[in-house]
Amino acid sequence: MRDRLVAFVASHGDAAFARSLLVGHVTASAWIVDPRRTRTLLTHHRKLGKWLQLGGHVDGESDLRRAARREATEESGLADLRFALAGIYDVDVHAIPARGAEPAHEHFDVRFAFEADPAAPLIVSAESKDLAWVPLDALARYGVDESVLRLARKTATLPA
Repeated sequence: MRDRLVAFVASHGDAAFARSLLVGHVTASAWIVDPRRTRTLLTHHRKLGKWLQLGGHVDGESDLRRAARREATEESGLADLRFALAGIYDVDVHAIPARGAEPAHEHFDVRFAFEADPAAPLIVSAESKDLAWVPLDALARYGVDESVLRLARKTATLPA
């Protein structure tokens, strides 16, 4: 997936970061865990109807760390997000189905790991149906896809 992301950006340049590139675009996500690394904050995505990590379109922003933090704050209301890892945590390329006038396309998702206090107040954005701190060992009950399970498996590798 990393190689696909690199090739995509190399072939599309700055346009790869814009939602207007209809074949696909770069997105940024936040894998948010509690300090004990036993829970993650998920959003029930309004359009896709499933539980996912927070994140979304970078809207032309090529600083993906900043875009991931912005998306996480907008979608959760969390003001105090700390990077749990300085670099990229994960990369995923996934298909987005056609919806209305928007054709099917791919998201080249660059994911960063954050830590947050699960006692901090949350604000559900218009993009979500709900937010929940989910125990990592309960993710299957939320019907998450394999890419979210991969993020969970990698959580043990995060520095304390």
